[in-house]
Amino acid sequence: AVLVEGAGSPAEINLRDRDIANMGFAEAADVPVVLVADIDRGGVFAHLVGTLELLSASEQARVKGFVINRFRGDIGLLQSGLDWLEARTGRKVYGVMPYLHGLFLDAEDGLADAAADVAAGSGALKVVAPVYPRISNHTDLDALRLHPQVDFHWVGPGQAIPPADLIVLPGSKSVQADLAWLRAQGWEAAILRHLRYGGRVVGICGGFQMLGQTLADPLGLEGPPGSSAGLGLLDMDTVLERNKQLCNVRGSLSVELDHGQAAVAGYEIHMGRSAGPALSRPALVVDDGAGARADGALSADGRILGTYVHGLFDAPEALAALLAWAGLERVQAVDLAARREADIDRLADAVERHLDVDALFDGKLPALKINAQDFA
Repeated sequence: AVLVEGAGSPAEINLRDRDIANMGFAEAADVPVVLVADIDRGGVFAHLVGTLELLSASEQARVKGFVINRFRGDIGLLQSGLDWLEARTGRKVYGVMPYLHGLFLDAEDGLADAAADVAAGSGALKVVAPVYPRISNHTDLDALRLHPQVDFHWVGPGQAIPPADLIVLPGSKSVQADLAWLRAQGWEAAILRHLRYGGRVVGICGGFQMLGQTLADPLGLEGPPGSSAGLGLLDMDTVLERNKQLCNVRGSLSVELDHGQAAVAGYEIHMGRSAGPALSRPALVVDDGAGARADGALSADGRILGTYVHGLFDAPEALAALLAWAGLERVQAVDLAARREADIDRLADAVERHLDVDALFDGKLPALKINAQDFA
């Protein structure tokens, strides 16, 4: 079977005539629909009934039932509402998923739920990163968020930029626009002050491009054609080109960072091409299947690192080496991939326990079974 997840609300009245991500897709692909609502946000019955009412007659006919997600508390208090929902709509509730505390799943469009973040202990490395308006690939920083020795904070618009040991500039869908936003938010001065006091800086993809001397977009690929000054921290220039670099890579941190021992695995997805003296001291050596090549740059003083590789922190060896480079002592090993797999298994076990999976896939609608002890 193939599960198709919608994007946003299935009842966006103003977008219905051009919907390709929700009920418009369901209609075109002729697939049944299950509505899932987050009870932790409140108003779950209004959400489900209201959504159903706003659908067209043909769309309503596709809705086979409901799932309620992220419930916590006394399930006995919910049962009368479930009975009402089934009677009101003529559709069954396939199950109620409990709130899974601390669950880590890769975020998609928005920043990850902080519920999975690990509380750092004393002596933790302080790491901050800006939340640009057009931030991309923010999951690059998940390994930092989940490390027990890292005190990580996203810094949004208008928020004070706290002192840190490491500043990470993540990727961007529009580098020049987000660089202008950084400057308006006071980040340029904060980064320069941070470096004067011995801090470290990492730029990934668009964040790497911001570290250079200039950014040029002659074809107007990310906005109006033109160029702008970068932060000037690495001696290189970047030009956006129409052809996008798309590849998986494997390799290692440079000799200057970790004697070339720490393995790195990730991917590149960018239109920019960077050139300049800074690249003669690469941050990584990677192989995309066409042979080994240098990637990124490490400043002469060893305190500024830039790379095009997403997933820089994901491999346990690279994460440990980079945290040691940033100043953390006696680094604990953290395996992001293992944590991800364990939490996916945890979620799958909960789905199997709390939802009637057979009914979801074969169209049968048996009576709902709920175990009160699972929602304590």
